[in-house]
Amino acid sequence: MLRTTRPFWLVVAGLAALAGVSDATTHDFYAGRTVRIVVSAAPGGGFDTYSRTIARHMGKHIPGRPVLIVENMPGAGGLIAANHVYKVAKPDGLTIGNFSGGLVSQQLVKSPGVEFDARKFEWLGVPVKDHVVCAVTRASGISSVETWMAARTPVKLGATGAGTNTYDSPKVLKTTLALPIQVVAGYKGTAEIRLAVDSGELAGGCWAWESIKVTWGKALETGDLRIVLQASPKAHADLPSIPVAITLAKTDEARQLIEAGIHDPSAITRLYAAPPGTPKARVQLLRRAFAATMQDAEFRAEAERVKLDVDPIPGEEVERIVARTFAREPALVAKLKEALAAK
Repeated sequence: MLRTTRPFWLVVAGLAALAGVSDATTHDFYAGRTVRIVVSAAPGGGFDTYSRTIARHMGKHIPGRPVLIVENMPGAGGLIAANHVYKVAKPDGLTIGNFSGGLVSQQLVKSPGVEFDARKFEWLGVPVKDHVVCAVTRASGISSVETWMAARTPVKLGATGAGTNTYDSPKVLKTTLALPIQVVAGYKGTAEIRLAVDSGELAGGCWAWESIKVTWGKALETGDLRIVLQASPKAHADLPSIPVAITLAKTDEARQLIEAGIHDPSAITRLYAAPPGTPKARVQLLRRAFAATMQDAEFRAEAERVKLDVDPIPGEEVERIVARTFAREPALVAKLKEALAAK
């Protein structure tokens, strides 16, 4: 008995020693280094605000205390940044991508321009589950979802591109609720959409309440901007009297499309990921650092000051959500593809 157990413990000790060496090497690696967060949107929007706030606090939770900087890489609804992180960025643990979870759905429906496999990213986590709402100006004449449904001309909503909730959410709502909507895509970020709304070029847009209430708060306070519809699974605590889209859907198919096209992507909208092939020890270290940042008292205090909600999902759970996305029934995927492609 002793002869059979002793070699086993020697092996365990040896593996532990090797793991210790690897861990120490990983810890030493970050000392004096700079970690880039590649953000798929322009400065001034919700993605940028979250990433800059995270960058100010995450470094202290990484051994070696590297500096974190934000690099904005907007365009194509986040595809430019996602493709860059997947194909170009070195898988060395010094690059973190921040892009929309809707791009996972874009891969699912085989949209052009997708040059990544979402199942191969090293997911670090999500800081908050988005609650998608649709906001329109007082000048648009739309004061409620009822007046919107009765509108004689399509309501122009701004979007960045396919794979973002600014684009996918109104497309799905147009199909499932028969809302008169014209999606105007091509903006570099929500800050640019807001400027177009202010100039009268657009009537509004649909994206996260967590972002809108921070970046568009003044217009909400004056009443120049109105929230008329929520596209989250249930009403947000801030908006108890605003109608919820899925309760307005009249068929099971419409409800399933809202869940697949809006609810699930919104849970992972603000994805943070390392490139495929990043050493596992560094991935685990970055996951732990991201999770620790979400609980950091100073980060939480700053997030509260700038009105950023924090309701994180760990990297392991993101992996499960992505896997579930690719397990959807082909018939539902076909309907989703049709809705996202609709004019």
